[in-house]
Amino acid sequence: MTDKNVPPAIDKLMPSLFADVSATEEQFLLGKRDRGADLESAVRIFLEFLRGFEFFGNLDRPCVTVFGSARFAPGHRYYEMARALGSALAKAGYAVMTGGGPGIMEAANRGAKEAGGLSLGCNIILPKEQSANPYLDRFIEMEHFFVRKVMLVKYSYAFIALPGGFGTLDEIFETATLIQTGKIREFPLVLIGGEFWSPLVRFIEERLVPEGTVDPSDAKRLTLTDSPAEAVACITDAAVRRFGLSYSRPLRRWWFLGE
Repeated sequence: MTDKNVPPAIDKLMPSLFADVSATEEQFLLGKRDRGADLESAVRIFLEFLRGFEFFGNLDRPCVTVFGSARFAPGHRYYEMARALGSALAKAGYAVMTGGGPGIMEAANRGAKEAGGLSLGCNIILPKEQSANPYLDRFIEMEHFFVRKVMLVKYSYAFIALPGGFGTLDEIFETATLIQTGKIREFPLVLIGGEFWSPLVRFIEERLVPEGTVDPSDAKRLTLTDSPAEAVACITDAAVRRFGLSYSRPLRRWWFLGE
């Protein structure tokens, strides 16, 4: 296990948690199993949640989660956009949290670290494509996608998505659903990259709203921009106007989701 700066207390309870990480979630999702196997999975999941709560429970500043593809290399326009975003967020007083991997995640963490901010990662263990990037001040590695998504949402009160694939879409729509259903507050959900995201926004406005599968107000939950600075301004406006945080670089008062 390679968690950086993670408190050891929970780890001691589960020395074999990562003994066979490539198979555990797959086995869990295969379908009906004997009760003993499901109980073992339930204990592993519970302990993984505890590790996450212990790891993120001492944050000292408001946190923003950045979503995006793992596949963009340094120099790509979206990578550089995410790097600028991470820097702008850090300079505004926010901790920057990502999925901890390469691509957009690395770029946002890199920008935050270069600007002297706090760079956090919640990595997922996969056979390929995902390894912790080198720009993390602190990171934790997760075995289950759904536990990781809870951590990415629970400890942030604003969410920004840059271009990405299935995983990014999943994160966007799960977050939007939690906001829509009142499970979390009306926190900002910003999409950066107008050319990339405009077809998705049009699909929501021109197909889902007319069919009645979402309300017109739901379509307005997504803020679209090409500007990292505008995204940070949108978040800061919500922080001050809607949630009562006082802004003085860094923001002084903040909440966990639902707290």
